[in-house]
Amino acid sequence: MKNKHVFFIGILGAFLFFITSLIGGFLIDGYDINKQFISETYAVDTKYGFILRIFGYIPSGILFTIFCFLSLDYFKNSRWTKIGFYGVGIFYGLATIVVAIFPCDSGCNKELINPSTSQLIHNLTGLLTYAIVPLSIVLIGFGEKRFGSNSFAMQSFALGGMALLFIIVLFISVDSDYVGLIQRIVELTFVLWIMLCALTVKNKKASR
Repeated sequence: MKNKHVFFIGILGAFLFFITSLIGGFLIDGYDINKQFISETYAVDTKYGFILRIFGYIPSGILFTIFCFLSLDYFKNSRWTKIGFYGVGIFYGLATIVVAIFPCDSGCNKELINPSTSQLIHNLTGLLTYAIVPLSIVLIGFGEKRFGSNSFAMQSFALGGMALLFIIVLFISVDSDYVGLIQRIVELTFVLWIMLCALTVKNKKASR
């Protein structure tokens, strides 16, 4: 596939995810982006949750997955780069689809009081995403640095490191009044990395 098509897939996925998460907050009266998780906008009992999942999060997850797997053709065949792209594709792309198919309970049931199976799958998938994706991005940075691609390597180091830092803050501040804002910073680093990766792909030729 031509690099401009891969670029478009990545940018479209990032744009769709951003717009869906933004619109979701406006559709719920009294929703506070500082205090509430993104998942609460499409919880099982929200009025527009199903629409947000079907037309927003699931398509963006599909686009992320396709983008990561196709992007491999535009980077050096490094083991670290390959593991990193598979990590992002599976644990951010496919995981975005999974958390949309299995939404959280009402209010996202933070105390896990009699959680549904959907809530447990949602939480486990989110935990794996936040544990693996930042490290995968950093691995891509190491893979690119090894072959002398300094610009994208540095971007990957910076965004992967920033994501990891804010994920640690998120887990130790889960009861704070800014937990929603912290989560959005984490998600922003992921989406921004995909956009920068898409721009890098746009300026490359297939390496294999």
